[in-house]
Amino acid sequence: MLLLGPLLRYVDATSATIWVETDGPGTVTVTAGGHSGSAATFGAHGHHYALVEVTGLEPGAKTPYTVAVDGEEVWPSREEELAGFPPSVIPTLQPGKPLRMAFGSCRVSVSHDEEGTAQFGVDALRAYALFMAGLTESTSDDDERWPDLVLFLGDQVYADETSPKMREFIERRRDPDQAPWYELKDYEEYAHLYSLAWCDPANRWLLSTVPSAMIFDDHDIRDDWNTSWSWKQEMDATEWWHDRVVGGLGSYWVYQHLGNLGPKARAEDDLWQRVTSYDGPGELDLTDDLDALAERADRHPDSYRWSYSRDFDTQARLVVVDSRAARVLEPDRRSMLDDEELAWVDEHLQGDVDHLLVGTSLPFLLAPGLHHIESFSESIAEGAWGRPGKWLGERSRQMADLEHWAAFQQGFRDVAGMVLEVASGKRGRAPRTITFLSGDVHHSYVAEAWPRDGVVASRILQAVCSPIRNPLPRVMERFTAVAARRTTGAVGRLLSLSGRVPLEPLRWAVTRGPWYDNNLAVLELDPEGMRMWWTAGAADGRPERPALRRVATVGPFG
Repeated sequence: MLLLGPLLRYVDATSATIWVETDGPGTVTVTAGGHSGSAATFGAHGHHYALVEVTGLEPGAKTPYTVAVDGEEVWPSREEELAGFPPSVIPTLQPGKPLRMAFGSCRVSVSHDEEGTAQFGVDALRAYALFMAGLTESTSDDDERWPDLVLFLGDQVYADETSPKMREFIERRRDPDQAPWYELKDYEEYAHLYSLAWCDPANRWLLSTVPSAMIFDDHDIRDDWNTSWSWKQEMDATEWWHDRVVGGLGSYWVYQHLGNLGPKARAEDDLWQRVTSYDGPGELDLTDDLDALAERADRHPDSYRWSYSRDFDTQARLVVVDSRAARVLEPDRRSMLDDEELAWVDEHLQGDVDHLLVGTSLPFLLAPGLHHIESFSESIAEGAWGRPGKWLGERSRQMADLEHWAAFQQGFRDVAGMVLEVASGKRGRAPRTITFLSGDVHHSYVAEAWPRDGVVASRILQAVCSPIRNPLPRVMERFTAVAARRTTGAVGRLLSLSGRVPLEPLRWAVTRGPWYDNNLAVLELDPEGMRMWWTAGAADGRPERPALRRVATVGPFG
């Protein structure tokens, strides 16, 4: 039987990849129309998984599919909770059709009853799922057609801020009065956390019928993950961090990363080659190899790449950048991206597409005021104000989460330079838009940037959608609203100048927002340009069946 899934992952015009977790070893078969694909399960830490590819599908079609394990059909599910949902389908891409993509980040896995809604608000993803399934309506007159893809930009799970159900599971396994307390300890607890995150009937149905792509952020591992050298040394000194980060990265490879990759990129993955080449008796146990990859990726970030890229004809390129695990944190060198990762980004940030989309969990362009505070904090932590400033800078960036792109100025400038070259036509035909898609900050907004010197042909944008479900405290709402003002940006720039931070190659401003709803954003590319809108769930006294409402619409751009 299925324990989790199916999740519809990488889908193009003629093929689809479906991920499942089963209750034991077996062969998983996915059948869509007259086409099917099969794969044997592989094991990890006592769990069983399969990734099945179905090829030969018709472009632009929505084909219902079934899943069988050892010949027994297990999906569509016969569970009563899923009885009201339509059949799951594989919606292949239609070449030339305007791309429509949903995106967002930061979603806690708590109940959807009155208590959970009162504390965390309506789950925007679930509200969208219920609307897609025809079980609720939209309060907006705007058209809300299905997206071709949903991009999750970090904090798909919270390993350090656990829900009551996750805490119950921890209590059954170990003493939560001992480290790491009610935070996650190892792979087994991650497996349970993913189950809680993806088992709600509405979200489970949506993930079975809308292709998805993902990238981690800090809470997928731990708050402030890889903030600084001091932070990492502090974690490495504990007795529990090794199992935590190995379990976190290993489970991320299984539950999230593997499905991000297209057939070619998967075939080049050494660990996936172990799965596809295995012909021994019984099920392949990948535990040791998976743990070794995770440990190596933590110790030597340049040993494995979590970033990925894909093209949608010449209409768009999506480049998803790891802004967490690839960091360089040595005392004498600090960068958001190591040399190999930076070279990979440099290779993929190119023109000759209509729209260049850059997914990075952390906003590349914060509100200017916040950006300058973070660049100032890094500068003094690295010695601009001498020894007292180092202590103050390190203390402030850990306590106030000052560890975005702005706090890694060299990486920010490197990527900004690449973007300006793309926008000016030095890397092929300049796109109509270059848009950073991000989450993390628990409020949503749009910013637009311009070169400090000269002109470019592309519009440069930052679009943030956060949270899907985990609202910002009221006091922080007021702070971020002030930070978005132009006057605050000017004051912040004076502060960063006192830390001897040079002028950035870009100027920018928040042009729409911020918004503080639990949101799922959608962008659409069409001949008029790129449009984006943010949607939220409206409970109206019915937390179990929230309607969908439009929060904001922006564009067209380009």
